[in-house]
Amino acid sequence: MTIEPVLSAPPAIQVHVAAAVLALILGPIQLILPKGTIRHRFMGWTFVFAMIVICISAFFILDHPVPPRLGPFSWLHLLAVFTLVMIWRGIRAIRRGDVAIHRQTMIGLVLGALFFPAFFAFAVPGRIMHQVLFGH
Repeated sequence: MTIEPVLSAPPAIQVHVAAAVLALILGPIQLILPKGTIRHRFMGWTFVFAMIVICISAFFILDHPVPPRLGPFSWLHLLAVFTLVMIWRGIRAIRRGDVAIHRQTMIGLVLGALFFPAFFAFAVPGRIMHQVLFGH
């Protein structure tokens, strides 16, 4: 295992990875710890910020083709747009007092918009995170 592929990657990828690591740490913790506390709100906003940074930085990562392609974009860019919409949905729900929709949305973000792409990043040969884990 080596972090060299990330250190030698373009800045957009470095920012993307840093935000993803933060979100991967905070996401599961948020799902486990008590809800409605000041800590939950602080960590929640930090998680949301990290997820937004992940999505925005994704639009600057265009040099690694992931089929199917949509011009310079891939399905991962569509996931970024969907994720931004779901973040907005989760925030709107909790501000309206709809805890059930907020909970469903945030669980969906952690599992579908965070864990699934992370698994994909580590599992597919040629991806930077695969190189980090396996060194090739």
